[in-house]
Amino acid sequence: MKVGVVQFKASTKKEDNLKKIISYISKASSKNATLCAFPEFIMFYTNSSQTAKQLANLAETIKGNFVTTIAKAAKINHIQVIGSFYEKSRKKDRVYDTSFVVNESGRVISTYRKIHLYDALGFKESDKMVSGSKITKPVKTSLGKVGMMICYDLRFPEMARSLAVAGSEVLVVPSAWVKGNMKEEHWITINKTRAIENGCYVIAPDQVGNIYCGRSLVVDPYGKILLDMKKKQCIGFVNIDLNKVKKIRKILPLLKNRRTDIYPTLKA
Repeated sequence: MKVGVVQFKASTKKEDNLKKIISYISKASSKNATLCAFPEFIMFYTNSSQTAKQLANLAETIKGNFVTTIAKAAKINHIQVIGSFYEKSRKKDRVYDTSFVVNESGRVISTYRKIHLYDALGFKESDKMVSGSKITKPVKTSLGKVGMMICYDLRFPEMARSLAVAGSEVLVVPSAWVKGNMKEEHWITINKTRAIENGCYVIAPDQVGNIYCGRSLVVDPYGKILLDMKKKQCIGFVNIDLNKVKKIRKILPLLKNRRTDIYPTLKA
């Protein structure tokens, strides 16, 4: 199955971004992709001067105009869409960083709230966000069973492994990877590692421009980079073959060879 991967530069204006998103969905459909995947923070770019209260005021619910409009575009173009948005929370002046999966009928079939907030390397997402409290079960899509992660989650192998053990054949990771010393090297290495150690595809659409590095990736289950979108704002396409997942997991049975009976014996 073909996936469309969007490398996106978000502006501070929600409506402008929404128009671009709908255009990319249409392009993906016209190229016969069955799913179109977007990065993190596509709703709008949040600069450092934007306060937590301002961000919270601009956030929406899953039934708000932003996700609803994307869902309508998915239905019109008969394509599945994975995107992200700032979701309102009950905590004052805090939002969730949430990804969602919309099916080709325009129905939201899965959501995931980012559990690892980026409180590292000079950033503190918890100043404006609240973390989710659970990992979402893999969801069936045209690409196979998809496990959802978001950006900084990639640095925590326990999460990717948990999703793989739960049946994920593809990990989709909407991201906004911040530029910095060694950051692109980390990005590429971590995406390849999560694919290799779990015998699955990793699809990681990334933001480009502003403070973000781009380099959206698709990695196959043996660690081969199938798509590297460099620094261009555009859409790329890759074919996903689940037979490759089955083949790699058979010849390199890492999930099967785990010694979960022994690991808990190690004491701090």
